Amino acid sequence: MNDLERLRLLDFLDQLRAPWTELFPRSSGDLTMLLVAHLVQAEIRGELVTVSALAQAGYAPYTTSMRRIDEMIAQKTILRVERSRTGKSFALKPSLQLRQDFDAYLKKIKTVLAATFGRRDDSEAPDSYYFGAPPASVVQRPPSMAREGRRTDMRFLLADDNYFTAMQNLWGDFRHDFGSRQDVELARLPQLYRLTLDNAQQPVSRYHLTALNIPWIGEFASKGLIRPIEDELSSLGLDPADFHDSFWAAGSYGGRQYGIPIYCTIETLAVRRDLLAEAGLPAPTSFDQVIDVGRHLHAPSHGRYGITWNAARGMPVAASFLFLLADCGEYLVPRSHAGDPDAVPHLPVEAGLRVLDYMHRMVEISPPDVTALDWESSFDIFLRGDAAMTYCWSMRCARFEYDTRSRVKRRVTYLPHPAGPHGCSTAPLGGFVLTIPVNLPQDQVRLAVEAMAWMMAPDSVRSHVKSGFPFLPRFSVVSDPEVMQSSPIVGFVEKVASRNMIDGWPRPPIPNYTAVEAIIGAEVHDALTRRKSDRAALAAIEEQIARLGGALPVRRTSHGTKIAVPRAGRPRVPVELGAATLAAQKEGNSWNR
Repeated sequence: MNDLERLRLLDFLDQLRAPWTELFPRSSGDLTMLLVAHLVQAEIRGELVTVSALAQAGYAPYTTSMRRIDEMIAQKTILRVERSRTGKSFALKPSLQLRQDFDAYLKKIKTVLAATFGRRDDSEAPDSYYFGAPPASVVQRPPSMAREGRRTDMRFLLADDNYFTAMQNLWGDFRHDFGSRQDVELARLPQLYRLTLDNAQQPVSRYHLTALNIPWIGEFASKGLIRPIEDELSSLGLDPADFHDSFWAAGSYGGRQYGIPIYCTIETLAVRRDLLAEAGLPAPTSFDQVIDVGRHLHAPSHGRYGITWNAARGMPVAASFLFLLADCGEYLVPRSHAGDPDAVPHLPVEAGLRVLDYMHRMVEISPPDVTALDWESSFDIFLRGDAAMTYCWSMRCARFEYDTRSRVKRRVTYLPHPAGPHGCSTAPLGGFVLTIPVNLPQDQVRLAVEAMAWMMAPDSVRSHVKSGFPFLPRFSVVSDPEVMQSSPIVGFVEKVASRNMIDGWPRPPIPNYTAVEAIIGAEVHDALTRRKSDRAALAAIEEQIARLGGALPVRRTSHGTKIAVPRAGRPRVPVELGAATLAAQKEGNSWNR
C-alpha cells in the first residue's frame, strides 16, 4: 500500500463520517481513531502537528482531546519529536507500531470494500488490487475479457516507474473484476532487460506484453525477439497520424512497426523561477548561461547547489553525455542514417570534448556526490529544494506539484535543453514501447492486442494525464482542455512537440546500442572522476565501439521475423551482447528511470 492509497482511504473514511457529524454534531465518535488518522495524514504530507493543534482539531472538546492525547503519549503510541534546539517545542508523530497497526486497519477496510463492490474473492490479498483510482480512470475493460465475465490470466512485464505503477493499480482497481495487480510484473531497467532476454529463450513467452526502453527497440527487433505488429494496427484502432512523428517512430525499426509508444517523456532543464527572480537572472539558453546561473545560485554552505543531474556510472551518465552531445549538434550515428539497420556508431571527438568540458564545469556547482547520482537521487535533491536547477525527465516533473514531500511546488519553470557550442536547444526523447514477444502463442496474440488497445485507449491515457503524468503520445488527448490544465509540464511538453524540438536520435536504435551505452557510461564516468583524461576516455570509447563491429548477421524465419546468428550451428536467439552489456555495468550501476 502506497501513501496515495492511504490518503484516499483516509479521505473516504472522512467522507463517510461527515453525514453522521452533520446529524449528530455533539458526538465525538471514536476519538482515538480520529486523532490517529489526523497524525497519519500529516506524516504522509510532511506536515508538523503540535499538541495544541491536534487538541483543537475539533474532534472532541479540548480537555477531552488533551486527556486522550496525554494517555497515548504515556503509552508511547504517539511520540513527541523536538522542534527546536532548546527542547521546549515539540511536534507529534505516530509510533512505528501505531503506523503498522493503522495500516492493518486500512487493509481490512479495503478488503471489505473490495468484497462488497468489486466481487473479489475474500481470500485474495489486499495488495493484489488497488483502491483509489479517480473516477476519470474508470475505463472499459478489453472486449474479450468483458465477454468472459471473469478474470483472464495475463502477464505483463513493464518498467518499475511511477507511470506503470499507476497502470498496475488501474488494472487491479477493485471496481474492475478482470485483473489483479499481480498480473503486472514491474522491473527496474537492468532487470527488465535481463527478463526480456531470458523470456525470449523460453519455448513459450511468459508475458503477453513487454515494455521496452525506447533505445532498445533496434536490438530486440534485429534479434527477432518481438513481433512486428503492422497486421494488428487496424484492430488496435490506432491511427499513426494521431501520434507525434517522433513518438510513433520510437516503435519502428528497419521500416517496420514493432511496438506502440505507451508513453513518451522528454528531458527538460527544470529551473527554480523564484530564485531566478530574486537574483534578477534570465532563464539559461546555453551551456555557458547554465554555468553562470548555477555559480550565482550555488550556496552549499546554505544547503543549496547550483545544479543536480544524472552522472552516476553506467546508463545515467551515458544518457546525459549523449543528450548533451545532441545539444552540440552531433550524434553517434548521423541523422542521414536514420532507419538504416546497418548503421555503425562513431564518436565525434571534438564535440565530445566540448560536452566533457561542460560536464566538468557542472560538477563544480553540483552536490559533492554528483557522480553517484542517478535519476531518482538527483531528482530528490531538487524536489527537497536543495538545488536551483536539474536535468530531469518530464514524466517525473509532475511530482514537483503533486508529491507530498515537494518543497518546490509552483516554483519551477521548465526549459528545453540549452544549446551547446555549434548546436541548438533540444528536447531529448525517452519512454517505453509496448511490444508483443515473438514466442507468444498465436492463439494468445488477439488477447495481447486487446490489452494493448485498452492501455492506449484515450480514456486510459486521459486518466493518467489528469492524475499527474505529463506524457502526450496522442493528439486527440491533447485537445482535451482539462488535460492541458492538469499540470504546467503538460503544456510545456506540447509546446516543444509543436515546435518540432523533440529529438529521439541521441540514443539511436542500433542493434548493439546497450553495449555502446555501457562503454560510454564507464569511460565518461572515468573522465568525470579524473581517473582518465578526457581525450583518453574518448579514445577508449572509439576503440571499444570499433571492436563491437557492425550489426549481427541475420537469417529470416518462415514467419518473416529475423533471428541473429552469432555462429554456425543451430540458430538461437543470442544473448551475447546482452551478457556483455550487463557485465560492463557491474561497477555500482543504478539504472533507475
